[in-house]
Amino acid sequence: MNNTYKIIGPIHQLVTMADLPIKGTLSHEQMPVIENAAMILKGDTIYAVGTVEDIQAEAKTLGIDWTPNAEEALPVVIPGFVDSHTHICFAGSRARDYAMRNAGKSYLEIAKAGGGIWDTVTQTRKASEKDLTANTIMRVLRHQEEGVTTIEVKSGYGLSVEEELKMLRAIKDANQAVAADLIPTCLAAHIKPKDFEGDFDAYLQEISEKLFPVLKAENLANRIDAFIEEEAFSAKVVKPYFEKAKEMGFDITVHADQFSASGSAVAVDFDALSADHLEASGEKEVALLANSNVVATALPGASMGLGCDFTPARKILDAGGALNIASDWNPGSAPMGDLMMQACVLGTFEKLSNTELLAALTFRAAAALNLNDRGRLTKDMKADFLVYDVGSVHEIFYHQGKIKPDVVYISGEKI
Repeated sequence: MNNTYKIIGPIHQLVTMADLPIKGTLSHEQMPVIENAAMILKGDTIYAVGTVEDIQAEAKTLGIDWTPNAEEALPVVIPGFVDSHTHICFAGSRARDYAMRNAGKSYLEIAKAGGGIWDTVTQTRKASEKDLTANTIMRVLRHQEEGVTTIEVKSGYGLSVEEELKMLRAIKDANQAVAADLIPTCLAAHIKPKDFEGDFDAYLQEISEKLFPVLKAENLANRIDAFIEEEAFSAKVVKPYFEKAKEMGFDITVHADQFSASGSAVAVDFDALSADHLEASGEKEVALLANSNVVATALPGASMGLGCDFTPARKILDAGGALNIASDWNPGSAPMGDLMMQACVLGTFEKLSNTELLAALTFRAAAALNLNDRGRLTKDMKADFLVYDVGSVHEIFYHQGKIKPDVVYISGEKI
């Protein structure tokens, strides 16, 4: 066979996600499946997709003599998952927080007892860059095994110029050591650090003036995030911060409407790629997001970890919005990190079709990261895909994430 090309097949069911829209509802019947299919890969991208007969004909034009072997057929192939919101670069554990929360303690009580985000900041600051790199790699490898081939990773547990740089350099180093693509995001605006003597405005000004230029110079991140919430940063305070970020060419994403509704409006005003959380979003916020190009990102892991409402996913889709589902894997509110299981739980409670779920884990999730080269198994897309030993794609969701992929391909290579 020509070394440039590789044929994957035959495949009993190839789920391409081709021709589906970024926004709006998707019915069960819209799942785009090719029966008795195959793919031709060219390097790390997809060259052709179709039925076995189509691929045999295409292979012939390339000078490749391919005879499909039915005994070696792959059962079900779907695109690799994209997790657009994680906090997997951290040190330490917040198991005590979880126990206290389930025992009825409030967020404030936990924080006063030494828990909360500041606990993770303290432990992450104590860790070396090398340790943070190793921690991140460990979590990425688990995500890869579970079918996640592109992973956004936030900073935000450093909360000073020096410590945020340490985290983002660790993320960059981890990216060199794994097959999955890691997409770094600067979340220096997570909370105002306890040891910063100035006010919220002064902190964000320092970060934008001293950290942003280094992010560009070292190519550490092209995405800026902020937690807009009463105990974090107000919409008013964040405005000049985001204005500076946009001026410097950064993409914007927002921790929005987790406990109160104000962040989604900021996301729309700044044409953010995504507004994430949205557990507190009401009818006004749903309509606002649906009538924008902002991808609404549900984080069911946080709802499960905190015992709070889910993102109104059904309403967002019915209003014509774009829905993405991410894990929010973090040491505090969402320590589980199992993306498919969380998506299936959200689907059950919000009555989402399997097509909507898979879209929210693939090409719609990629849109939240401004990546238009993955999430679908079509020509010229990145060859990230998963092989499941099941009779139908619907079996994957039926088992609510318990079934993991048998084989994971990233950039056309079996990992």
